[in-house]
Order: sequence, then C-alpha cells, then structure tokens
Amino acid sequence: MSLKLYNDLTRKKETFEPLNPGKVGFYSCGPTVYNYFHIGNSRPFIVFDVLRRYLEYSGYEVTFVQNFTDIDDKMINRANELGITVPELAEKTIADYFEDADALGIKRADHYPRATEHIDDIIKLIKKLLDNGHAYVLGQDVYFSVSSFSEYGKLSKQSLEELQSGARVDLNPDKEHPLDFALWKGKKPNEPYWQSPWGEGRPGWHIECSAMSMKLLGETIDIHSGGADLTFPHHENEIAQAEAATGRTFVKYWIHNGYLLIDKEKMSKSLGNFLTARAAREKYSPLALRMFMLSAHYRSPINFAPEGIEQAASAVGRLQNCISDLDHAMKNREFKDQKDETILMEMENLEKKFKEEMDDDFNTAGATGVVFEYVRLVNTYMKESATLDRSVLSRARRFFEDFDSIFGVIGITSIQEEAEDEIEKMIQMREEARKSRDFSKADAIRDELLEKGIVIEDTPHGPKWKKKL
Repeated sequence: MSLKLYNDLTRKKETFEPLNPGKVGFYSCGPTVYNYFHIGNSRPFIVFDVLRRYLEYSGYEVTFVQNFTDIDDKMINRANELGITVPELAEKTIADYFEDADALGIKRADHYPRATEHIDDIIKLIKKLLDNGHAYVLGQDVYFSVSSFSEYGKLSKQSLEELQSGARVDLNPDKEHPLDFALWKGKKPNEPYWQSPWGEGRPGWHIECSAMSMKLLGETIDIHSGGADLTFPHHENEIAQAEAATGRTFVKYWIHNGYLLIDKEKMSKSLGNFLTARAAREKYSPLALRMFMLSAHYRSPINFAPEGIEQAASAVGRLQNCISDLDHAMKNREFKDQKDETILMEMENLEKKFKEEMDDDFNTAGATGVVFEYVRLVNTYMKESATLDRSVLSRARRFFEDFDSIFGVIGITSIQEEAEDEIEKMIQMREEARKSRDFSKADAIRDELLEKGIVIEDTPHGPKWKKKL
C-alpha cells in the first residue's frame, strides 16, 4: 500500500506522488515570534514533525521549511510593551522557540526563513502581481484584488459572498472589495519599515509564506501544512497570490490538523484557558505530550486534559518497560538455536499493519494501537517462554527503534552508551553489596541511580533498569 493523504484542496484521500520522484518539498507554517508558542501551536509542530520523519523513514529525501513571522502588528505591539525593538523581540522569542521545540523532540527544519530576510523576494512578487493586474496601489498600501482571481475560495470551498459574510476584514472603505488583503502596508509612526517602489512600509502577513516557499522550494511545492485555523484567510490568500503570479498550481497537497481544545473549549485568553507549551512541558513529560498529540488522528479535534496526558504518560511507560525488558532479556536469558517461526510471523504481520495505518492518511492513532499489540505479543513471549529465540528479541528491538525514530515518544537514544556503561557498573556494585548483605550500601546505590532518573527493578533473571518517566 502506498501513502495516501487527505488533500484539503480536493476534500479526498489521494495517493501521494511528489513532483520529483523520491524527493519532497514540505512547507509548514511556523509561529509569529512575539511570545512563547502555545500548546495549540505545538500540535501542528509535533504532528507534522512526525509526518516529515515518516516520509524520511519511507525513503524520501525531504526538504522541510518552517517560517518565522518576525514582523506584524502583534510583534510591534509586544515590542512596544517591553520597551525593546522588534528585531530584539524576534531574536529572544526565536531562541525561546528552539528551547521549547527541542525539548519536545521536534526535529530542526532544513530552513527557517524570516519575513524580514526576504523583503526583496516579497517586493518582486508584489511587482509581478501589479504587472499582471491582480493587485493595486492605494496610497502607500498595495492590495491583492480577490475579484481578479476567479478561483478565490477554492480551498475553503466558499464563494466570495460566503467568505465575506463570515470574515473579519480590513475595513478600509477605499478597497475595491472587502476581502482584498494587504500585500504591502505603508509606514506608520514608530513602526519598522523598508524601502519599496510604493514608499516606506512593511509586508502584509500572507505574502511572506508565498514568497519564501517559492524561493526555497520552487513555484509548485508538494506539501503545505498548518492548523485548521489557517485555512482561511491565510492559506486561501497564499494560493491566490502565488497562482495569480505564476499561473501554476502552488501546492499539490494541503494538509491541516484539527483544533486542540482545553476542557472541551477552544483555547483563548478571554476564557482563561490559555496555556503555553513551556508551561505544559514544565508540568508534563515532553514524551507524554508527544504521545498525547499523536493519540488522535491529526484531522480530528483533541481535548487537552490532565487525564489524557496521564494516559499518554502511562503508554510511554509501557513502551519504555518493554524496551527495558528486551534489553535485560538479551543479556540475562537463555537462548535456543531454533527459530520461533510462529511469533516471527505474527511480528511481521503487525509490522505490515503498522505501515498500513501510517499509509492510510497518516493514521498515528491506529498505528499506535498496532504498536501496543506488538508490545503485548513481545511481553507475553518473554514471560511465557523458558528459553528464547534471540532473533525475536532483535527484531522487536529494531521495530521499536524504527517506531521511535518516527514518533519520538520512547526516548531510546536519550541515554548515551557511556552513561549506560556507568549505570551497569553501579548496578553490578549494588549486586555485590547485596550478596555480601551490605544492604545500606545497596540502598545508597539504588537511591543515587534514582536521583539520576534510573529506576532499578529486581527480577528472577536479575536486576533491570529503566529511565524514570
């Protein structure tokens, strides 16, 4: 089965076929860097990180681009509140972003373009739109003419009239149409500005993503992702300005994740349920947060509540325990020469099932269910078999390593080999202390390991250790 993705442009699942065989251009909308990103933002960051990882695991060469919006009204207002410049605010907030994103295991993008670094590309794109009649100058502002682009609304599947009735729009009475949006904004007092053919000013929000994605990935890209809230107006406007300028399809596959709710309400500061990713990861394990975000299909809404995070933490613990038991068995159990063909066949079937779930519109929830079937199978095998087939354990370890390289929820690679050697030495010292009945020393070693985040469990086959979640 080949990968199928639900394309919001066509409203159906489609077989994924990139423009260039074996290569994928992937653009994902990043944050406006005026403050810590919130837990709702972390859902697309984590979900599309995993999609990117799965594409790479499947053999594609992925060029992943995520932008930083580093100039807009929110940034100007926030910088004024703090008494700093907009560039100073951007530098601080981008550093905060990386601290939080790295802690959540989000793989670094190949490119992080900033709007302020692509002013020339933005101006060139605006000029092209003016030259071909899709934009007009109004004072020192430049607007895109939605009426000039006959396919406007094709992503939202609504007419201009329908979009207008439900939209918050720029109320400039001189605009040709209420939905016309700013490509360039003339300078206002105490705002950063750049020189342009239309006077001093700054880019509008929507134009940056079209200009930067086309600069880095070409006029047509394979995948563009973001939260459902970006469908209109941001992504609709991206399509309009890009396709009006080039006459080509802008994006092959539009992918949006569902909303993250808090206590079944949409997150908002007015409701008092606003939570930053930093606050969340200080309260909950980053691995549990990742597992939680992947526990529902990406297109479905998901409710952020303590019990859901606790269930995710428990799931991570089960995975880590299984890995710990596997590693312990590899070192301490007895092995036989013959193959256990039956369980090897069951493992192969589950591995195929895992891939089928992932290939069916990136169904992380279904794939996770298969992984826990795999955990039960392996746990039962280790518990009920007096002697083991080493190839079974090796295969299981490889599967979990592959799974973790995609989902990033187990933390298999989080303990370096040197640290493992030190842990093993301490466990051996504890065993020697126990044999000589020096229990105070044994307890002291156990407590020291616990302070390092290592839990020791004594089993009939000897002690085994795991990282504390």
